[in-house]
Amino acid sequence: MRRVLIFLSVVLAQAGLPWAAAADDGDKRIALTFDDVPRAPGSFYTSEERTGHLIAALEGGGVEQAAFFVTTGNLGHFAGGEERIRRYVAAGHVIANHSHAHPRLSEISAADYLADIDRARSWLAGREGLRPWFRFPYLDEGREHADRRDAVRTGLAERDLDNGSVTVDGYDWFYDDAVTEAIAKGHAVDMGALGELFVESHLGATKFFDDLARKAFGRSPVHVMLLHEADVTVRFLPDLIAALKDSGWTLVPVDEAFADPIATIQPDVPSAQGTLTELAAWERGVPAPRWYERNNERVVQALFDTRVLGIATTSEEETE
Repeated sequence: MRRVLIFLSVVLAQAGLPWAAAADDGDKRIALTFDDVPRAPGSFYTSEERTGHLIAALEGGGVEQAAFFVTTGNLGHFAGGEERIRRYVAAGHVIANHSHAHPRLSEISAADYLADIDRARSWLAGREGLRPWFRFPYLDEGREHADRRDAVRTGLAERDLDNGSVTVDGYDWFYDDAVTEAIAKGHAVDMGALGELFVESHLGATKFFDDLARKAFGRSPVHVMLLHEADVTVRFLPDLIAALKDSGWTLVPVDEAFADPIATIQPDVPSAQGTLTELAAWERGVPAPRWYERNNERVVQALFDTRVLGIATTSEEETE
């Protein structure tokens, strides 16, 4: 029934009925997804510790079902990855395809890209918790290579795979990379400030992308947040979940998010890379900005340096 109501909302919004956009203003729903599973040990946790903390954070936050997008090539780099994936599924979560070697479609042929997807499919086939979703690494759907994009879209349909699209991205991977680099250089990391910046930036992302979605679709869809199985993300996940709830968000199963008809659209834009929200807004003529300001490495690096490392900067990004 909920899917029918969602579909009707989309139809009414696209028909231009003025009340359609406001019909669900108070109904903000979001699902959590984690890419690049399984990852190697990080700056704070062993891989096994991180998996335990991640499962505990989801359970403690009342997240019934998250999705873990598996990069099967990672399984050959360290031991225990397969068991960790089983632990996620045993905890009630689901898994999906994130390629074998994590390639960029803009850098290889569609045939090679589909062959890489098939390598991951072979490992995933028949496993418990598997969903028919594929997420493009780097959210790169070919950039300016529309022929590759279209060939892969056709190939996914032939394989009964849907695009595991993203509507909210807060660049969580950046914070993990930045901390790793800072520690390697001997910098003292203010973990309290890091947590505040991480949560603040992701809350900002939810607001930005929800506002953009309302302009593009006429309503708030059931959002899908992109995260990674990374130490910093896991360390501050309980804080992020609590902050999302305090901001009026309901965390829902990923199955519910991908049942939203918006998940099936395939925008046709000159450069296919980024969130579904951005691409749809571009296609539908929503005026800029269509890019979240903190999804810019220079901007967020300046904030990280100033607030987390205490390094003074005179760059223009500091004044964001």
